[in-house]
Amino acid sequence: MSAEVGDDVYGEDPTVNKLEEKCAKLFGMDAATFCPSGTMSNQIAINVLTKPCDEIICYEKAHIYKYEGGGLAGNSHVSVRLIKGKRGILNREDVEKNINVDDEHYPVTSVVALENTVVSQAGSYYSLNDIVEIYELCRSRGVALHLDGARIFNALVESGISALQMGKYFETISICLSKGLGTPVGSVLISKKKWAKEIRRKRKVFGGGMRQVGILAAAGIYALDNHVDRLKDDHRRAKELEKVLIDLPYVFSVMPVDTNIIIFELEKGVGCQRFLSKIGEHNIKALDFHNDQIRLVTHLDFDDNMLEKTIEVLKKISF
Repeated sequence: MSAEVGDDVYGEDPTVNKLEEKCAKLFGMDAATFCPSGTMSNQIAINVLTKPCDEIICYEKAHIYKYEGGGLAGNSHVSVRLIKGKRGILNREDVEKNINVDDEHYPVTSVVALENTVVSQAGSYYSLNDIVEIYELCRSRGVALHLDGARIFNALVESGISALQMGKYFETISICLSKGLGTPVGSVLISKKKWAKEIRRKRKVFGGGMRQVGILAAAGIYALDNHVDRLKDDHRRAKELEKVLIDLPYVFSVMPVDTNIIIFELEKGVGCQRFLSKIGEHNIKALDFHNDQIRLVTHLDFDDNMLEKTIEVLKKISF
């Protein structure tokens, strides 16, 4: 709250500038722009990398397609080529056969958008080799590569890949500060230099030009300095929950847990709302993830005592 502030729209907030410089340097990229949300940073990235009537390629349940309110169509007027992938992870072959040929009948494929970790697939993440292969294909075909890295630090600490390695392969990277890193607000869109001015222009157009927001940026700086390595604790706790859920009689199946997201399917007849009501009596929060699926997420405010209580409740409830 005591952060030095200025007017960020004019580039005069020193704490925002420090955060942006820190993020760009961390990923070895040229520029970064502080945005209110991950959705906005993704939408800005696609907007600057495409023109109307272009097409982007992404996973069929990607956040940018499924959970951003139709923004790809509304904001950028692009069509989307959806790929199944394996637990949301695309490979070179998937991408190559979906890039359109240069023919006036087809939209121009201008962007491949990857998501790391994949929120709808219990936090699955990319290997560096998969990313490199897709990058080399995109470079050879003149297609830009965008990363929805809302949970990128979860992927980095689990895979052992560095942010610097990751930054080599993308035109734009959206990182979220308010997920596992635990800040109140904010996302940062990191980019190559050639996109930086247009990104700031589009942030203004999208309503994301904020004023004295150094107090939010200061939280982001603190989180990057203190909350990255501890993500491993979230992953450990999530995997403990996975072990318990697998053996519960009211659970039909559990997705493999790779990072901090647990998604499981209830047995028929249990019902998501009944389940949420029962755990809610013990002040445990979860999400109805559709079609009898429940999502749990571990985070920095969920400690080992809470883990023990949650396990106790999950074992005790019945249907």
